[in-house]
Amino acid sequence: MMRKSFRKVSVSFLLIVLTTLTIALGGCSSDKAGDDSSKITIGIPQDIDSLDPHYATGAGTKEVLFNVFEGLVKPDENGNLNPAVASQYTISDDNKTYTFTLRDGIKFHDGNAVTVEDIKYSLERNMGVDGSEPLISSFSKIASVNIVDDKTVEVVLNEEDSEFLTQLTVAIIPASNTDPATSCIGTGPYKYVSSSPQENFVVTRFDDYWGDKAFIKDVTFKIEANSDAVVMDLKGGSIDMYARITSTQVSQLDDQFEIYEGTMNLVQAMYINNAEKPFDDVRVRQALCYAINPQEIMDYVSDGAGTEIGSAMFPSFTKYFMPELNDTYNTDTAKAKELLAEAGYPDGFEFTITVPSNYTQHVDTAQVISEELKAIGVTANIQEVEWNTWLSDVYSDRKYQATVVGVDASTLSASSLLARYASDAGRNFVNFNSPAYDEAYANAQSTSDDAAKTEYYKECEKILSEEAASVYIQDLPEFVALNKKYTGYVFYPLYVQDISKIKLADQ
Repeated sequence: MMRKSFRKVSVSFLLIVLTTLTIALGGCSSDKAGDDSSKITIGIPQDIDSLDPHYATGAGTKEVLFNVFEGLVKPDENGNLNPAVASQYTISDDNKTYTFTLRDGIKFHDGNAVTVEDIKYSLERNMGVDGSEPLISSFSKIASVNIVDDKTVEVVLNEEDSEFLTQLTVAIIPASNTDPATSCIGTGPYKYVSSSPQENFVVTRFDDYWGDKAFIKDVTFKIEANSDAVVMDLKGGSIDMYARITSTQVSQLDDQFEIYEGTMNLVQAMYINNAEKPFDDVRVRQALCYAINPQEIMDYVSDGAGTEIGSAMFPSFTKYFMPELNDTYNTDTAKAKELLAEAGYPDGFEFTITVPSNYTQHVDTAQVISEELKAIGVTANIQEVEWNTWLSDVYSDRKYQATVVGVDASTLSASSLLARYASDAGRNFVNFNSPAYDEAYANAQSTSDDAAKTEYYKECEKILSEEAASVYIQDLPEFVALNKKYTGYVFYPLYVQDISKIKLADQ
């Protein structure tokens, strides 16, 4: 009897211990990966233009998809490139062969293991091996992608490139996914759930993620196309976070929000269609540069915050940034009028600035520019359009005269900002055409000497400034409003939003 009773007590005690242990372990898991019931709604200014990471165009799309997709390597908040889909890599002495080891146990969001075939497929898709143009211009340098064994892939270049690793953040997707545009499958900390055009993009934590798990379980990116409603929606609770609010909007929020301040890592400019008259004349473009006062724009748009820039490079790329180019065009109305007269426009001219209506900072900048240009007899009409219209008409079809936007860097390389100005570049939406620039950029790409490469890139920046490819203004400040229920927002030196680091404040 006693023995039988003892066995019953032992079993009961064991059940209690196991239950308690399970709860304790569950608590530990929750501390690391977040509460299973946690959620956050994040406002974004534009719809997602593609679920296919290789065809996504807008910076606003790429910053969201950063949470879903990963490359062989991925950037961190300190500007380092760390192994991701690959667990390690080596680069040959001649900078022509990049060899990657597939990470053990890494899975796609559909539960399937990532294979070297998926890596080869993803890279070759961006190379345009089917005869089409490369989706990434620098991928034209790839001679071959070779599967060495079931854990190893090598990327062989047809010319040396010491910074090609920065291009290998491109998303690795399943080779078996026949329709990436509708089936969004990656390896990142969040996996795709659903999306509704002009409404939202929904993801949930990927609990089989190979790295540090996200804290918040469910994330909804809510489209806030009406910038005037952002403050109301933050205060009303329909969104918990919004990045890149204006300084005016910051002043309208109460103390339930933490305001994080950083930089956008954008080249905001009035981008000019160099193929359209009168902008095909360098003197006209230079006149606009002399007429515009960047500091006056910053005073109006961001209460003086931001960093003036004189070419297509922002300050986070420290070794490439050239603050001295800010002095290429000190505001000089008389000089601007003189150049216009030389170009055959003594009485000025009229043109249209097409600007995406969902970006308050760009609209405000266009308004200041319009006022400033009146001093030289130039009339700038402002046409506000929806984001998708801007993408199709301005960026893709180049049917515009001028626009105000911010251009980001997709990778941690100077070429990600400068490649678009090569005369044959598919992303050259300003139609800039300069033999001197093409030569300097080609020289930068052909050398493996970092010091020489840096000098060629700086030469490129100088040419863009002197030939006034566009009217360069500033790297905008970035204000992020986050409800104090949450914490952990981190800025990156790229235009991305890493939601995996945000957590409940009481965790």
